[in-house]
Amino acid sequence: MSRSETRLVGGIHSVRNILRHGAEAILEAWIDSGRRDRRLRELIDEFNKLGIAFHSSDRDELDRLASDLNHQGVLVRARAPAALDENALRQLLDRIEPPYLLLVLDGVQDPHNLGACLRTADAAGVHAVIAPKDRSVGLTPVVCKVASGAAESMPFVQVTNLARTLEMLTQEFQVWVTGTAGEADMGLYDADLRGSTAIVMGAEEKGMRRLTREHCDQLISLPMAGSVESLNVAVATGVTLFEAIRQRNVAK
Repeated sequence: MSRSETRLVGGIHSVRNILRHGAEAILEAWIDSGRRDRRLRELIDEFNKLGIAFHSSDRDELDRLASDLNHQGVLVRARAPAALDENALRQLLDRIEPPYLLLVLDGVQDPHNLGACLRTADAAGVHAVIAPKDRSVGLTPVVCKVASGAAESMPFVQVTNLARTLEMLTQEFQVWVTGTAGEADMGLYDADLRGSTAIVMGAEEKGMRRLTREHCDQLISLPMAGSVESLNVAVATGVTLFEAIRQRNVAK
């Protein structure tokens, strides 16, 4: 994806993430001239060091520009982050010490779900999030907003052929592909997620596609004790990823 789309980012943590992972994407910045607390002063110092000019604005102007963003006295307009491709994924994994932890989203189309999954993946220490280019949402401004800085810090890989990428992960990097499916006999807490693992989450309502399912080494289901049949994909992603993290921490 090109960096042609722009979006407003507000909040000290989110702006700091952009400075750390892609300061060159910042096109314009505003600072509340009425605030000079320590965290805001530190951001101003970072702007100055990086040569990023900013507007000194009052809070009313920032509120107007930010609309519903919680700007905390700082606001930037930045280019949207770019997605990586399969070759970049290979290079990324070559630099990382296994075991790998990857999240694969097979056709997630709701930008709020993708943003939430990126944020959860970042919190869980996932090495990359992988999605197909077709029938999937990319790094739109809404996704970046919901991700709250994780769109800059979390490698997001869009591939032309997801089944081929899963095969590459298995053959070249010895990644065990674990798909989630409501009808699977094996439960989440019975699966071994300690090794190099790619956790595959299906699309909203439809789940995984047939070819994706065929490239999974195992299928697991989340335990459901209530009357609902399934969880939102972002919630299910969080539950599954943090079970993997729990297992890895126990194994240390």
